[in-house]
Amino acid sequence: MRVGAFVLAAQFPGQGQGEALHRAVRTTEVAEESGLDSVWLAEHHFVPYGTCPSAVTLAGLLLGRTRGIRVGTAVSVLPNIHPVALGEQAALLHLLSGGRFSLGVGRGGPWVDLEVFGSGLRAYERDFPESLDLLLRWLREPRVSADGERYRFREVPVVPRPDELIGGAGGPEVVVACTSAKSVRLAAERALPMLLGMHCGDEEKAEMVALWRTHAIAAGHPPEEADAAAHVSAGVAQIADSRTEATETLVKAMPGWLRLGLGAHVTVDGRPRSMRDPVAYTELLCGLHPVGPPGLAADRLAATAERTGITRFALLVEGSGDLAATEENVRRMGAEVLSRLR
Repeated sequence: MRVGAFVLAAQFPGQGQGEALHRAVRTTEVAEESGLDSVWLAEHHFVPYGTCPSAVTLAGLLLGRTRGIRVGTAVSVLPNIHPVALGEQAALLHLLSGGRFSLGVGRGGPWVDLEVFGSGLRAYERDFPESLDLLLRWLREPRVSADGERYRFREVPVVPRPDELIGGAGGPEVVVACTSAKSVRLAAERALPMLLGMHCGDEEKAEMVALWRTHAIAAGHPPEEADAAAHVSAGVAQIADSRTEATETLVKAMPGWLRLGLGAHVTVDGRPRSMRDPVAYTELLCGLHPVGPPGLAADRLAATAERTGITRFALLVEGSGDLAATEENVRRMGAEVLSRLR
């Protein structure tokens, strides 16, 4: 089982953006010190829900500050960037980190980002498969051209080649954020592992894993390859001496952040949007994930792994909104939870 931290660089009420980013950096440093397997970095634009606008840029900084921990994006929003530009950055981080970089990509949402970056609503609604396939070809082939509906260019060499990692083979791992049956099928047909959201319970995640396996085999991938897919389950982790204490910590801090952060999203075309009740959503997350004493947290992770077949986790550890409390939470995860799982 591989347990990592999910880092949003969340800006809680009353905090500055620099404070949120500093907490993201310290969380990664402490995660490595505490023996966590990985750190997954979120990317958001123009909202305090997450203050990191470039997950690959922050990944580069953190890969340089660490020595052994894996650093991934969760996710880089593909409609906001040219797939070749993202592929070049991913190849660079993969090569220079010795293979410690994972590229998570997603479709994002119908947000004003699409207007600001000039990609348009079509990039979100129709062009994600074409963008994903171009990105994959860039990470796997020595020369690439494009003749699609969105991207057209003459053949050019891939520089740097991600498969030239010294002492290793192949390019960086690519993971796809999946929130619907359509995105599950898209990932499965390309044999790409899924990143499943923290709002999903074990039953829903198990159904998505089973659907992914069905589509992967139907696309011609061997059953043993499908069974070995390294999907990632996102969640929330808060370790305390009691479940009540851990839950109170999150219910006190997270709703204000959720209300401020999620409420700041603006749709690109004025479509109506609904927002979860922040308190009810926080309570839901506390019920689904490892929130409580170390033994409960370990049992909950083990149960999720047994029910879903997923053994990789990206857990939001900054739900208290406080730097010192986040560092303590990560250290307890390493010392008191991972020891039970291993």
